[in-house]
Amino acid sequence: MRHSGDWMTLVDDRVLEYIRENESGSPTQMKKEGPIHYSRQYVDKRCRKLADEGLLRHLGNGVYVLTDDGEAYLDGTLDTQNWVRLDENGGAAANGIRDAGEEQEG
Repeated sequence: MRHSGDWMTLVDDRVLEYIRENESGSPTQMKKEGPIHYSRQYVDKRCRKLADEGLLRHLGNGVYVLTDDGEAYLDGTLDTQNWVRLDENGGAAANGIRDAGEEQEG
C-alpha cells in the first residue's frame, strides 16, 4: 500500500509508474505514449513538483528519472506525508527522513 502525502494528486502515481516502467520520461512522452489523460502542461507541472519533493530527478530537456525515494514510494516503503521510511508491515522503519518543515532540494 502506498502512503501519499496531502500534496500529491491522482496523476502523480501514473507519472511515477510510467517513469519506473520506461526508466525515464518527459511530459510529452507520457502524454503521447502513456495512459495519462491530462494535458502535457499539467503533467509537466506535476513532474516539477515531484522533482522538488525528491521523488523524481530532472535530467534536463524535460526528461525525468525516478530517485531512490520515488522507488521507495512506489514500493510502499516511504510515507510522503510524514517523510518516514516504512517496513514491510507499514510501520515506521526509521526516523523521519526530513526535518519538520524542510523542503527537498532539487
